[in-house]
Amino acid sequence: MRFINTKNHYGLVAILLHWIMAIVIIGLFIVGKIMIDLDYYDPNYHVFPWWHKSFGLLIAILLLLRILWKWKNPRVSPVQSIKPIEIKLAKIGHALLYLLILVCCISGVLISTAEGAGIDFFGWFEVPSVIANGKSQTELAGDIHEISTLALIVLSVLHLLAALKHHFINKDNTLKRMFSTKTN
Repeated sequence: MRFINTKNHYGLVAILLHWIMAIVIIGLFIVGKIMIDLDYYDPNYHVFPWWHKSFGLLIAILLLLRILWKWKNPRVSPVQSIKPIEIKLAKIGHALLYLLILVCCISGVLISTAEGAGIDFFGWFEVPSVIANGKSQTELAGDIHEISTLALIVLSVLHLLAALKHHFINKDNTLKRMFSTKTN
């Protein structure tokens, strides 16, 4: 079992970071949509936001780790059959995914800390409020958070469709490399 990337295959760390982040982001999106409709008397009114904030901060940490890991590890070469335009689109798509995740995280923190309160991270420690401009910050950051999360989900679906295209139409190893550290 390989932990680091090779020229032809992703290592276990890259694979785990990819899939853990994907699952948590999907969960955050679902919980975020549910939270919009909760009223004050709903038993999840305080529970869901607490989990959403903690897991959102976890995504920020994982994103940082993922970028550092990507920077320090060998770059996995595209499958030979991939066209140059597809390689460019994939690079742009991945950069946009990272950027949108970052924007979602920052805007989420700005929403949560707008009134000066910090964010409790799973009960382990508190992330302090750095900027606290009240309602105007909440509204602006909320709009940015909503738009960036929707854009992230749309781009993630396109990412998934591209991976499925490679697997079922091109019949190459692009998708298989994100499930196993074994080289084929």
